[in-house]
Amino acid sequence: MPPTSAAAPRSPLPAVVAVDWGTSSLRAWVLGPDGAPLAETRSAEGMDVVAAGGFEAVLRARLGELGAALDGLPRPLPVVLCGMVGARQGWREAGYLEVPVPLLEVADGATAVAAEGLDARILPGLALRRPERHDVMRGEETQLLGLVLHEPEASGLVCMPGTHCKWVRLASGAVSDFTTVMTGELFALLSRDSILRHTLAGAAASGEPEAAGFRSGLAEGLAEPGLLGARLFSIRAGHLLAGIEGTEAADRLSGLLIGAEVGAALAAAAPDGPIRLVASGRLARLYDAAIRAAGREVRLVDADDAVRSGLIHAARRFWPLAEGDPAR
Repeated sequence: MPPTSAAAPRSPLPAVVAVDWGTSSLRAWVLGPDGAPLAETRSAEGMDVVAAGGFEAVLRARLGELGAALDGLPRPLPVVLCGMVGARQGWREAGYLEVPVPLLEVADGATAVAAEGLDARILPGLALRRPERHDVMRGEETQLLGLVLHEPEASGLVCMPGTHCKWVRLASGAVSDFTTVMTGELFALLSRDSILRHTLAGAAASGEPEAAGFRSGLAEGLAEPGLLGARLFSIRAGHLLAGIEGTEAADRLSGLLIGAEVGAALAAAAPDGPIRLVASGRLARLYDAAIRAAGREVRLVDADDAVRSGLIHAARRFWPLAEGDPAR
């Protein structure tokens, strides 16, 4: 059963605060009973940059930015959170639900956090425990929950780009398997700490799927994902012998990493329909181009919409919401 609180409001709420707190960023919304965002704030205060013991202070600062949008909400303030805020290094460790798990059960494992003036609930992550392979996710399960609210019997492969990209197998609305690929973190590490730092010289990738460097790197990564190490060094050689540097080199690095990831993931996947791509912005464009270049159909699911839907669904399990709340 969902956690209960003696401070839970008796009358329906007009809105709740929902927070998606990842490795590299934080997003907070005031959501109406239909899940529509009434106000939002974003920052780069992901788990990687928040000091130990600093999560509550950061959350309160972001709530302060939401200001007038919180007027009319009860005290203690209802806040539902997902992502790395529930990790061992986060605000309060929330447990894992074991795969396979129906996504509609995610809210049942929430952890209540005692904090003055707040009624906060952190959603659990998912864990895969197998002798040959262990894996975990936090935050993506809430996006997947939002996906299955619109496709209750969704099955097939889901790609979820990010600092740590997830490839998820759904079976009739449940997570049956998943794999994490550290593509985003590898890009950051190689750009900053490897010999390639001399070639990129601090330049960022353009993020454009039609950029020549990205397209060439993508083609090579898709064709021979097992040769990624050799292809990476060719970026350095291209700088020394052909003067390729800066943004073009960063685009090539991005293309190689994404191409190798997508090529390996799809080589191991059955051709059983479109790949659901849960993403937004630049990553949505890059991974859409990569999956299509691999010859697969893409069904795009906006990551922000999905996580808000999942968070508002969880909030309904904890607190009554005003009329107009969809019956899900």
